[in-house]
Parts: sequence; C-alpha cells; structure tokens
Amino acid sequence: MPLLRTDLWRTAVVEAPMAEIVARGTVEGLPVHWLPDIGSLRFLADPFGIWRDGRLHVFVEGYDYRNRVGHIDVVTLDERFAVIDRRTVLREAWHLSYPVVIEDAGEIWMLPESFRSGRLRLYRATRFPDAWEAVEAFAFPVAAIDATPVFWDGRWWMFFTPPGDRHERQSVLWAAFAPALTGPWTLHPANPLRIDASSGRPGGTPVVCDGRLMMPMQDCTRTYGGAIRFLGFDHLSPDRVEARVDGGLTPGRWSEPYGDGLHTLSAAGDVTLVDVKRVSRTPMRLLHDLRRRLRG
Repeated sequence: MPLLRTDLWRTAVVEAPMAEIVARGTVEGLPVHWLPDIGSLRFLADPFGIWRDGRLHVFVEGYDYRNRVGHIDVVTLDERFAVIDRRTVLREAWHLSYPVVIEDAGEIWMLPESFRSGRLRLYRATRFPDAWEAVEAFAFPVAAIDATPVFWDGRWWMFFTPPGDRHERQSVLWAAFAPALTGPWTLHPANPLRIDASSGRPGGTPVVCDGRLMMPMQDCTRTYGGAIRFLGFDHLSPDRVEARVDGGLTPGRWSEPYGDGLHTLSAAGDVTLVDVKRVSRTPMRLLHDLRRRLRG
C-alpha cells in the first residue's frame, strides 16, 4: 500500500576522501561509521560537514514524521568518530533541509534548503557551530531547492533545482553565477541545464577529480533519492555549459539494512558523508498523520 510507505534515512561517515569514492564508484571495503538512529519515524539526513579543532561537525536535516517540518541539527564527533554531542541549531516556521556549510571570506555560512518559505536564505555563524543569523541582504532570484554552491574558475556557481511539480523537483537542473557568495547572482542563459530524473537534482558537494569538476546528482528514476550519479563538467562558463554523467554510487552490502536509496554525498576533508534509506511499511505513520490533521 503506497500510504504505508515511509522513507527512513541514516547518515554515515566514510573514511575516505570523496574524490577516492568517486573514482572507486563504491563504498564497499571502506570503514563506515554510522550516526545514531534517533528513534521511530525520525531520521537524520542530508549531511554536510566541517572540521574544527580536531572535531567533525556534521550538519543534518532532523525530521520527525509526527510534525513533518525539518530542522537543522549538528552532530559533533571526535577524531575517532565517536559522537560527542547532538543539538538543534536552526529551526524556522518552514521546512529546512540540505544544510550546505561553506567557509568563505573568513566566515562560516550555511545555505539550507528553504523553498517553502518562498526564497533561498543564507545564514552566517555568529557562534560556531550552534548560533546562526539570517543574512537579510542576501537575494537569490529563485526559491532554489538543494542549492549547491562551489567556487570554480574565479567565480561562485550555484547549482539547484527550481520549484515545480513533483516530477520537476526531481529532474530539473539550473545554474547561476556570481562574483561573491553573497551575490549578485545571475541566472545562466542556458537554463535548464538538464531535465533528467537520473541526474537533474543536486545530491551533495562538487569535487575536483583529475582537474575536472564532478557533482553528485540524485537518481530518482526508481525512487526518490535512489542512487547518486556523477555529473562531470567539460566546460563551465557564463555563456556555455557542457556536462555528462560519468559513473555513480549505489547502496550495497555496506549500507544494509538501508539499501533502498542514497541521495547525499558530501566532502569533509579526508572523509566523506553519505546518507542511505530503507523503506518502512509501518502503519504507525498513518496514525501520526491522522493525529496531526486532527490538531489542525
């Protein structure tokens, strides 16, 4: 029964640089450290990380099917990947996810997905890792979904999926460019760059492999976030984009029992963060949905 389908995600740290995983095309055989399971009908997903003073701070979407509004947590691990702390660092009236963390211009920034608020919002750390303020002057021309920034060839690029219907939100890729992370941003004249459910929605941090920019993309052909495909750029400039899919990554024995999907791959120094999913058929989801509707 489709109504009983519930996607549950689990996040892990893989002891290998992301470029190595891209080249290998698999996580099999690499050490994997799992973040805690946070309980029934709850999960942590969309991991992005940054090291500070020997600690790895993993920013994730925290989600509970009881209220269905995501927020941003940080999970702090020591050098052996043992969990030291977990806390909520950003909560808004709207859904938050995909908390990309960027170091630039002596500051640490967060760019979480917040398209249900009607705009893309940039936050600056006022006390890392747990205090953030919105940059009110930040203006992006689209309420971007899974916005993924990268500095490449002397300018900032933003890859994202624009709002649309369910199919469009899983298959369309746009880009914009700017002289600085804070803007001003210009939409690329070649948009949409892709309309392809196998490689149209961003799925993590771009990485340079053998001088070529490679970006993880979600493969949603079988299921939402079913796997990762790598989109390699042969040319990227303000007037032209040439890119092609070159390899990918799927769940496997290393991810069991979370073998039903994989939709984020992000670099954090010498380690890589991933999330994988299993599909639950528990009827408890229907009970919580009913209770939420009765509450209004």
